[in-house]
Amino acid sequence: MSVTPYLLSLFALVAPLAAPPLAAPPAAATSAAATSAAQDGHWPSFRGPGGSGVCDDAALPVSWDADPESETPSGVLWRAEVPGLGHSSPIVWGDRVYVCTAVPEGGVAELMLGKGGQPTAANDERPHQWLILCFHKGTGEELWRRVVHEGVPRATRHEKATQANSTLACDGERLVACLGSEGLHCFDLEGERLWRKDLGVVDISKYGIGWGYASSPALHGDRVVIACDDPKRPFVAAFQLSDGEEVWRVDRAGICERSWGTPFVHASEGRTQVVVNGWPVVASYDLEDGAELWRIEGGGDNPIPTPFAADGHIVVASAHGPMSPIYMVRPGAEGNITPSKREPSNAGVLWSTTRGGSYMSTPVVYRGIVFLGSSSMASAFDARTGKRLFKERLGPNTAVIASPVAGDGKVYLTSEEGTVHVLEASRDFKVLGTCPLGEPCFATPAISEGALFFRTTGSLVAVGARLASKGD
Repeated sequence: MSVTPYLLSLFALVAPLAAPPLAAPPAAATSAAATSAAQDGHWPSFRGPGGSGVCDDAALPVSWDADPESETPSGVLWRAEVPGLGHSSPIVWGDRVYVCTAVPEGGVAELMLGKGGQPTAANDERPHQWLILCFHKGTGEELWRRVVHEGVPRATRHEKATQANSTLACDGERLVACLGSEGLHCFDLEGERLWRKDLGVVDISKYGIGWGYASSPALHGDRVVIACDDPKRPFVAAFQLSDGEEVWRVDRAGICERSWGTPFVHASEGRTQVVVNGWPVVASYDLEDGAELWRIEGGGDNPIPTPFAADGHIVVASAHGPMSPIYMVRPGAEGNITPSKREPSNAGVLWSTTRGGSYMSTPVVYRGIVFLGSSSMASAFDARTGKRLFKERLGPNTAVIASPVAGDGKVYLTSEEGTVHVLEASRDFKVLGTCPLGEPCFATPAISEGALFFRTTGSLVAVGARLASKGD
């Protein structure tokens, strides 16, 4: 069986609407925390505050040229070199930007660019160093780097993936890295190690090779939640953030054969749940003890997008195989809430569609619209009704793998070859700008104080007119 192009990058994501907004449930702790973090300029984890991919705290750029070979570069605040390979996205806390990377012995690692749908593993038999790098947000100066782990990788990766796909997570005091087979690690914000946990070999495999670990850690209070859906022993687990002590673990054998998405922690309606994308089951668990709350059966058979909350509901998407669903789930759902083509909504699901979900990237919901980037296409749905608004091609040789982010009336879709398509956040397809980064890009950008931070295959690049506070 062949594999479709871009199978395993795994990273791996305006006028007001005339229609009324979704009726939101009572104010949720998750949303309040996300709003506070965004207002403070933090982008603390994969897709930022609350995993929403949205930051509306300042004006954002519509055009720039960050190609180092350009004769007329513009809009670049700074560019810093990042060694090794990593599809790990940048995160921001205060005046600092953090990224994770994996550097093989000799410094050069192979990475397939462009179309590559064959199940081929990269040659990673050399020793590696996994690093956390810390940069000053205003200047790009490297402040420190720490070795997280050293050794020969214990699991293989697809040649379009890396050994550092997972994004860091921060709560303002601690910095957490989950490297799959290379363990779960916690540092303070000066790079001093607090604790580590060996997770064993986590080999997210298919077609006879490991594709690479990609799920990022999720933080909530004194909990860090991880998903490790190795087909041989899939599990979701919660640990104490303070000391790394395991709180609970759910064996997902028979529930999940594989997944790469990040677990999503959502507090609302008197409970806090952990939603994990998966195939053949999407499931939600109680954060306190891991008890299953609800499930959806079926979906895309390579679940990569991360669940998130928007407009009072939980959004889950996936693709590959016969289904490419989007589910808009009610936070108070209970039991088996699997919709059908005949009944796409029910007591637990506001609406769903089996055709429209994204494969690699996680959608973003902004101003009542669900925006998606998948392969070379941009599409949108009404977040209240599920009605498709548009589906348009971005351009030739354009593959969107990074997840879209949004703010200031704009949606940013980053393509693998290193072009950022800036869309107007409206019900009609309108491209405001196409902006080069100068290098291929698989990682989802971060937004903070009017700047966007892109992690390319060789650099960390900040673009914008200027940082609102220059990170000082």
